[in-house]
Amino acid sequence: MSRLGELLLRDQLISPEQLELAQEESRKSGERIGHSLVKLGAIQEENLTHFLSRQYGVPAINLAEFEIESTIIELVPKDVAARHRVIPVSRSGQALIVAMADPSNILAIDDLKFLTGYNIEVVVASDVAIDAAVTKYYEPKKSFSVAIESLMNELEAAIEIEAVKEEDIKAVDLEKMSEDAPVIRLTNHILMQAIDVRASDIHIEPYEKSYRVRLRTDGVLREIMQIPIGLKAALSSRVKIMSQLDIAERRLPQDGRIKLKIAGGREMDFRVSVLPTLFGEKIVMRLLDKGNLQLDMTKLGFETDQLKEFKDAIKLPYGMMLVTGPTGSGKTTTLYSALQELNTPDENISTAEDPVEFNLPGINQVQMHEEIGLNFAAALRSFLRQDPDTIMIGEIRDFETAEIAVKAALTGHRVLSTLHTNDAPSTITRLLNMGIEPFLVTASVNLVEAQRLVRKVCSDCKEEVPTPKDRFKAMGAWDELIDTAQFYMGHGRDCKTCGGSGYKGRLAVYEILTVKEPLKELVLQGASAAEIKVEAVRLGMKTLRMSALIKVAKGATTLDEVMRVTAGD
Repeated sequence: MSRLGELLLRDQLISPEQLELAQEESRKSGERIGHSLVKLGAIQEENLTHFLSRQYGVPAINLAEFEIESTIIELVPKDVAARHRVIPVSRSGQALIVAMADPSNILAIDDLKFLTGYNIEVVVASDVAIDAAVTKYYEPKKSFSVAIESLMNELEAAIEIEAVKEEDIKAVDLEKMSEDAPVIRLTNHILMQAIDVRASDIHIEPYEKSYRVRLRTDGVLREIMQIPIGLKAALSSRVKIMSQLDIAERRLPQDGRIKLKIAGGREMDFRVSVLPTLFGEKIVMRLLDKGNLQLDMTKLGFETDQLKEFKDAIKLPYGMMLVTGPTGSGKTTTLYSALQELNTPDENISTAEDPVEFNLPGINQVQMHEEIGLNFAAALRSFLRQDPDTIMIGEIRDFETAEIAVKAALTGHRVLSTLHTNDAPSTITRLLNMGIEPFLVTASVNLVEAQRLVRKVCSDCKEEVPTPKDRFKAMGAWDELIDTAQFYMGHGRDCKTCGGSGYKGRLAVYEILTVKEPLKELVLQGASAAEIKVEAVRLGMKTLRMSALIKVAKGATTLDEVMRVTAGD
């Protein structure tokens, strides 16, 4: 029984029979119990509103008799209003009065406070009235973009844009500009939009005659708005204040971090990089969603045989396992998943990271500080004096780090790390080019895993299409795969889930090279990466392209996406 139903029954405002009918109606329609009670005539909407007012101790409002200004409505995007069952009503100084169906929803209040930059004062209205108000005041497509357009107008009116050089603006002026309510709301809008669409990065970019914001979603950058160019200093200063950077320093790059807690208690981190460019400071923010970290290896996208190879390698008591791929290909998630698999009470695990992206309980994580001499090589040396079982190094960048990692792997330690190479065989030759002797490489490296992320076909708008057999075969598909393939594409038409792109979310494709005896012999003979690759495929390795084609045959992604991601394979 719902809490509202119990209270109305207790106060004898409805009968048990009416409540039972309303509950059945709610189950069928998906509407809230209050909505169903009013719809069935069990209680008048006005009586329900007054009951809620007494129950929560907040004023009631009759939204049907109240005309809300468009400037107030535009403070809260439609999707937020609908999700939380709220409607902004009026503004009083630094307070925004908001009508809510559930005034006890603290998470919604916190969300609104963060999004708007105002203190939130609550009045109560029935969910019937709020639903009607949302329909009345928000046009069908009024959401983030319209709210931003209104905000842009307010910003241009509120901030005087003077023809002065940016470097001539004093720090105290920058701080004052950044604390202006419209600037705060604009910044919060950008952050919330990035969170809502599950973007991985935010790019805020100044040019000579424009100032744009782009989001990287599912690996693809898209522009979401243009900002008045005179707001460069104010917006960058706001981001720098949030990430505890020096707002007066506009000539040197700076790195910082923003930590936020949003609705549902969800924690978000933004890794902030500020770079001085010819026309102002470019800001890039990498989103780190702690609640979205997937550390179950069985759900990372490995094929069954690949998962077995990977697990077998990390369970070996010593030796090196290397993960390779470009920035943003999911290497950190793969390494963290491997560490989580090894994270037992009888294991001593230490990691050297730059930066530490997520906290892993039970694992000793060390943040690098190059400015004081704490780099990967220095951390590795210290780890070896800490009785380690497993060591993870964020990246092998130079000979010194590679040499110590190899020695650690040869002296009874399990070593995990990353390199930046195009595929697994190239990782072997990269170590050789760094100066590591071939016999040390073959003795220390157990497995190399390369990976990429491909976009998934949107599950809400996908439709089966005929298999383009000729193109599929030309890209490397084999007969058995072609015969069993089921092709899907997202049409994207009016699809709210994918925004018309036909794709939603990403999945990983892998290439796993286990360093077997025939490969060791090739390395010792000075073979090239291409020769190592040919032999590895003969021994059963699936290349990145082959793994991606398997995903296509399962209907998970498309040939266009495979070509985009594995063009060099």
